[in-house]
Amino acid sequence: MHPSSVVGTELLINVTPTENRVALLERGQLQEVHIERNGKMGIVGNIYRGKVTRVLPGMQAAFVDIGQEKAAFLHASDIIPHTECVAEGEKAQFQAQDIASLVRPGQDIMVQVTKDPIGTKGARLTTDITLPSRYLVFMPGAAHVGVSQRVESEQERDRLKAIVGQFVDTDGGFIIRTAAEGATETELAHDAAFLRRVWRKVTERRRRPGGKVTPLYEDLTLPRRILRDLAIFNIERVQVDSRMAINELKEFAEEFVPDVAPVLEHYHGPSPLFDQFDVESDIQRSLERKVELKNGGYLIIDQTEAMTTIDINTGAFVGHRNLEETIFNTNLEACRAIAHQLRLRNLGGIIIVDFIDMASEEHRKRVLATFEQALAQDRVKTSISGFSRLGLVEVTRKRTRESLEHVLCGECPSCKGTGYMKTVETVCYEMYREIIRVDRQYDADSFSVYVSPSVYDALIGDEAHSLAELEVFIGKRVRLQPEPLYKQDKFDVVMM
Repeated sequence: MHPSSVVGTELLINVTPTENRVALLERGQLQEVHIERNGKMGIVGNIYRGKVTRVLPGMQAAFVDIGQEKAAFLHASDIIPHTECVAEGEKAQFQAQDIASLVRPGQDIMVQVTKDPIGTKGARLTTDITLPSRYLVFMPGAAHVGVSQRVESEQERDRLKAIVGQFVDTDGGFIIRTAAEGATETELAHDAAFLRRVWRKVTERRRRPGGKVTPLYEDLTLPRRILRDLAIFNIERVQVDSRMAINELKEFAEEFVPDVAPVLEHYHGPSPLFDQFDVESDIQRSLERKVELKNGGYLIIDQTEAMTTIDINTGAFVGHRNLEETIFNTNLEACRAIAHQLRLRNLGGIIIVDFIDMASEEHRKRVLATFEQALAQDRVKTSISGFSRLGLVEVTRKRTRESLEHVLCGECPSCKGTGYMKTVETVCYEMYREIIRVDRQYDADSFSVYVSPSVYDALIGDEAHSLAELEVFIGKRVRLQPEPLYKQDKFDVVMM
């Protein structure tokens, strides 16, 4: 059950040694779930004060100690600040100098990881430092603003450049990421200020005496990223169920997102945090194919490689007036439920919605308006088309991360991802055909067939008559042997 003291918008942060989970609730209802498994976290993006251990002129590279198990690899072409810049039209190319003139053994150097260690190879490094946030990438030492090529609208590119151009200073410039499309000036200003604070911290740590190999910046963990990205929104409460994590997050918030620091709380209730707010149950329901609507109708959601399809059905809802009114009200209810499910499951790409057919043009317009209004609450960019000739509505939603289903689930070993498996009847008939085929090719006195328990039950039950007819047809005995470890569609025919 949800606690009685429901607030507007709040974050629940569950921290364990193996994973971090963050739930975003609005008026007590789960809207988004973010999950990060600690075992899958790499070191790409981390910045270190490293020490050059070896210089290899033959490879035009150097090995750098950054405190990892294996020395990291730095190629001459990745030592950007120390290269000669060659102008070429509007672009600039970097021509690497000889590695021996760039670094020397024992030298302290600030580097950033571009590739994680793999197998016997150490991490790949660069000295071209960049700091990413949700909407911007900060480039220390640069003095210009770039825009991602995937932002196609010239009007939007100009708008973003004009806003971010105000934040450029002598300490660096920015690249505007694709995610910034549609972002407000307040959101962009928040990102720019956050990145500058981070860079100041990196340079302060860099100047500390001692010369030890040390991390200067580590890519943010999920709870910190969420605080950074959502600080601009009016978060009324953040509850964290780990004493160590709450102390770290308070320190982070006071330094980088001070608006959030006062609402951070340590949760120490009688039950687990996600259970207390019914989040665990909501997550389990979000993995189901069928979604019940409040009025008795339901949705069927199928996520495939190419797209996601959503079918709407009236189910038990019969309405109070007539069929057309019943269909209209079901479609209206579905609009709000679909918008919620897109956020909760984090479904991206192409989504095809099959609304129940409506004869009234006015009803179709009102359904579309309700759908657009519901989707407007989504932080992720979405666009919606009108009804097609077949009564379908196409929605595109920007892919920002893996869907909840892909994070939590893997391919079923039985159905191989199809969502279906052969029926017991189908397996029985396949077994009959296999026995006939083997009987025609080989001379056997009898057969033993190893089958799954469910197929065995059918063969001694409903299919017993068919099996007896098969024995008469081939003139040989067929013995059955149940195998508890066999999947339903597996069987083996053995000649005796």
